[in-house]
Amino acid sequence: MKKWVYIKDVSKFIGEEVLIKGWVYNKRDVGRIKFILVRDGTGIIQSTIWSKDPDCPIFEKFDKLTQESSIKVSGKVKKDERAPGGYELEITDFEIIQIAEEYPISKKNHGTAFLMENRHLWLRSIRQTAILKIRASIIKSIRDFMDKEGFILTDSPILTANAVEGTTTLFETSYFDEKAYLSQSGQLYAEASALALAKTYTFGPTFRAEKSKTRRHLIEFWMMEPEWAYAELDDVFILAQNLLVYIVERVLEERSEELKILERDTKPLEQIKAPFPKIKYDEAFEILKKSGKSQTSYGSDFGGTDETIISEKFNKPLAITHYPSNIKAFYMQPDQDNPDKILCMDILAPEGYGEIIGGSQRIHDLDLLLKKINEHKLSKEVFKWYIDLRKYGSVPHSGFGLGVERTVAWICHLPHIRETIPFPRMLYNLYP
Repeated sequence: MKKWVYIKDVSKFIGEEVLIKGWVYNKRDVGRIKFILVRDGTGIIQSTIWSKDPDCPIFEKFDKLTQESSIKVSGKVKKDERAPGGYELEITDFEIIQIAEEYPISKKNHGTAFLMENRHLWLRSIRQTAILKIRASIIKSIRDFMDKEGFILTDSPILTANAVEGTTTLFETSYFDEKAYLSQSGQLYAEASALALAKTYTFGPTFRAEKSKTRRHLIEFWMMEPEWAYAELDDVFILAQNLLVYIVERVLEERSEELKILERDTKPLEQIKAPFPKIKYDEAFEILKKSGKSQTSYGSDFGGTDETIISEKFNKPLAITHYPSNIKAFYMQPDQDNPDKILCMDILAPEGYGEIIGGSQRIHDLDLLLKKINEHKLSKEVFKWYIDLRKYGSVPHSGFGLGVERTVAWICHLPHIRETIPFPRMLYNLYP
């Protein structure tokens, strides 16, 4: 019985007859030689059929094949530098599992709207599978790094009774007889976990009902959010810096072929080494002001274009700290020496990809937290459990959130965030 192998492993079976289970990516007829490009999710291999007999039964089966037909192919593995991937399969026989109907996504150019409507099929393209493999490596490297650093994975709820980042971007739903909301962040619950476990992180989907159509925004996206008891802002900056270095190194090591498929210039990624530059909001604003390219007024938050202008001067991720308190969330710790500024950081990716990490030191003083909750007109009743954290063994603590999709977009150098997740949810996109 022939051994079932995956295309990524064929180099181990040169000269042996193997079985590959996959789909027809393309086919070509050159008289007595027929070529089938077979994909199996791990790669693509050129498979050849040769016979002197024009009525060869295997030729008849070849003629029936359409793009994306599912097949099992038996053949001998041969090294061939001219073939895609450097290996070829000399077919001895193949079994048709299903003849696919005419495939909607042909080789001609298709518009974005069409491709998004057929996202369930577009995922099969070489480019999209390369992105998804890089995404998988990024997620795995995040988990490996956090585990290695002694952080314990905990799960925050997706259904919550409260806002984290502001009440205007909440998705409301009913929870039996109560109102509930889709979570904007796992952070508040991670803070509770950190006071139990010291070093914890949450990893899951988050939702923002933000009517934005920029290339950097999704309605549903994944966040990794560490929370660290007794840590201050500098501690989590170093953690974030080392995490990004680790992610990039792992992708360069594990996904070189996928980066080639995307035609990603890896030289900028190879420069991602510690230490990262760090500047304060005021200095960042001066860079913006001197550029003459922004109308943003002092004291306002930076938009995507502003972030691009500021980060252009740096070839590594850049941390901007000490934002004005009026533009940041209620739970962020003011700077003791300058209470109008917050002990927070936004880390901007280079090459114009904007914020990929946002974090801060959290308020640990009960009275100050209560004051901020009042200033933001939030419900003390809803946040009662969060307030309790400041009553029973409160300590300084800090954390951040890393956006997976923005990290994928930067590392893959994608023009739009919609390609970073299998099924993106955007302002006008809920299908498929």
